[in-house]
Amino acid sequence: MLNFLGIGAQKCGSTWLYEILRRHERIDFPAGKEVHFWNINYHKGISWYSNLFSCDDFKIRGEITPAYAILKDDTIGIINKNFKELRLIYIIRNPISRAWSSAKMAIQRAEMTIDEASDQWFIDHFNSQGSLARGDYEKCIRSWRFFYSEEQLLILKYDLMKENPKIFIEQCLVHLGIGKELNKSMQLHLNDEIFPSEKIPIRKSIYKELLKIYSHKIDSLEEYLNEDLSSWKNEE
Repeated sequence: MLNFLGIGAQKCGSTWLYEILRRHERIDFPAGKEVHFWNINYHKGISWYSNLFSCDDFKIRGEITPAYAILKDDTIGIINKNFKELRLIYIIRNPISRAWSSAKMAIQRAEMTIDEASDQWFIDHFNSQGSLARGDYEKCIRSWRFFYSEEQLLILKYDLMKENPKIFIEQCLVHLGIGKELNKSMQLHLNDEIFPSEKIPIRKSIYKELLKIYSHKIDSLEEYLNEDLSSWKNEE
């Protein structure tokens, strides 16, 4: 049966998480990383989706699709109706850095170079519905917490993944109910960089626009989670 979902956020290291977790002998991703059932393939039916994870062995089964973070409440309600005991993993990253990383990916898909994209192109991307939704972590968390308990939704910081990947993965394993021991394969690949991108700093000419978009959201999330996120407003 389906035991867990990784729900995002986009550009927050979900592929790295998948590559590490799939090496654990108790964890299985029978359909690969991103099934996109709840946002694209729902027409195939819930029975089809459930059958992807049906097996009688001792393994814990799941999938990771970052787009699930921004699912509509009605869809999350359907997920809860069918899979009430799910464990959920949600990774959050400085939304300014996340938006910039997403924009760089969009440029590649458009077969453009950074230099070809104007400041206005970036600003339009940052203000697009998709980019804004993916960076509104508080809304995403509130939506999922309406249907699932706080204990079921593990919220991790991208910074911890970078600074101490071992502790990051240990927290995931404990959340999934299988202890916190990493096998040798997992330990060997902890520092792997998946899909490395060119380290291009945010243009100073558009940083202020990003700060304008996300400053109040960071403040609100900080209060909601009762965590210090002030550093997110000091990174350029």
